[in-house]
Amino acid sequence: MKILVCISHVPDTTSKINFTNGDTEFDTNGVQFVINPNDEFGLTRAIWFKEQQGATVTVVNVGGTDAEATLRKALAIGADEAIRINANPTDGMFVAKQLAEVVKQGNYDLVIGGIESIDYNGGMVPGMMSAMLGYNFINSCIGLEVTGNDVKATREIDGGKETVSTTLPLIIGGKKGLVEEKDLRIPNMRGIMMARSKALAVNEPTGDAPATKAVKFEKPAPKSACKLVSPDNLDELVSLLHNEAKVI
Repeated sequence: MKILVCISHVPDTTSKINFTNGDTEFDTNGVQFVINPNDEFGLTRAIWFKEQQGATVTVVNVGGTDAEATLRKALAIGADEAIRINANPTDGMFVAKQLAEVVKQGNYDLVIGGIESIDYNGGMVPGMMSAMLGYNFINSCIGLEVTGNDVKATREIDGGKETVSTTLPLIIGGKKGLVEEKDLRIPNMRGIMMARSKALAVNEPTGDAPATKAVKFEKPAPKSACKLVSPDNLDELVSLLHNEAKVI
């Protein structure tokens, strides 16, 4: 089984976010980048298939040279090879087209992507890829078993979970549940050394230019100061809720 894992190169959630050039560009100075968490769950599941069923695992990213450190980490975790599409991933449709082309060229059986990335939270790329390629698609996937060409998966739905069956080739939008957090892999020294010699191909983008672009970014409004009211002064509390918060 050939597995392709789509990796997004995203800012760590603890990073302080700022913008430059009149709030039109993300300021990367001092920001630590990591593997998108939803993608990391998928990567760990792919490594399990490699270890248990002899699958081959390729990771792919649409991004600049700065993303290669993230791809090398994925290789250190256990992926066999990596591909970087040399383009700025600002448009979901553009990213899906680039990834779909990689799938076509590599003839992959299973494509694992995160349900969404934590930077743009678009949640669109895996579904777009399935439409472009005609692959089966399961979103919000939290459990995945593959036996031969048959697939049994669990996905989250409103109010519960649903178990479905399908066949390869398949694309999933995965999330926490594919593996548990305790099962995530930390690269060891041997993995880091081996990652240096693994193939990392750089492909130029194909097809049309991105259809959209970010015009301006804006931070959420800062939180207002918290007012403390004595539990013995209910009249003041009611007055504040009515006149300032305007919730009653």
